[in-house]
Amino acid sequence: MGEPITVTGVVLSSHPHGEYDRRIVLLTKERGKISAFARGARKSTSPLLAVSNTFVFGTFTLYEGRTSYSLMQASVKQYFTEFAKVQPEVYYGFYFLEFADYYSREGTDESDMINLLYMTMKALLHRQLDNDLIRSIFELKAMVINGEYPQVFECPNCGKKEDLTMFSVEKGGIYCSDCTKVSVNGFTVSPAALYTLQYIIASSIEKLYTFTVVDEVKNEIRNIMKRYIARYIDKRFKTLEILEMMC
Repeated sequence: MGEPITVTGVVLSSHPHGEYDRRIVLLTKERGKISAFARGARKSTSPLLAVSNTFVFGTFTLYEGRTSYSLMQASVKQYFTEFAKVQPEVYYGFYFLEFADYYSREGTDESDMINLLYMTMKALLHRQLDNDLIRSIFELKAMVINGEYPQVFECPNCGKKEDLTMFSVEKGGIYCSDCTKVSVNGFTVSPAALYTLQYIIASSIEKLYTFTVVDEVKNEIRNIMKRYIARYIDKRFKTLEILEMMC
């Protein structure tokens, strides 16, 4: 083994490996998404028992081998053990982790995604916002971080910034009233929903979960995100299937 390294991040997933070990997937600031083995983590006396669970945020000390990492110790910032007691929030949490896993890659700086996950988990537990609004905010901001989000600030056809009324999933943007004929399978978007989309895209992560909307706007945003994700993400999330079954 080489010298130990320290990374900052979150445990995206954790699975049994062998008789006593765990294999975890870490999303890290320094090395992107990596896998590591937590040796003996399933033993009741192991110091790695608690730190190798999903939702754990902190700094992790690893040894880098030829083909894998080994977890040696961790300094935990937040365990988020509260998720074990709250439903359906725990199912939303697992979905958000899988969503982040889908977008993450090895060797990239994942600071923004880690921060988004942390703020989103806190929002879920504080219960000040509707869970479906939190879901829409997270999905859109995660896509913004990865550069895959709709054009909602100007018409994709003429560049007009006012009177944006028609959303086209296929074209990936909101058209002005003068250009609705060129939109493909477009549907009307209310001014309140448009402003909400613009706010989520433009705001810092720290300000994302500081507003609420009426149910009509929440449902409109939810419908937009469902259709947009179905068009641009080529994956069916297993945790989403469970979430939709439980909620």
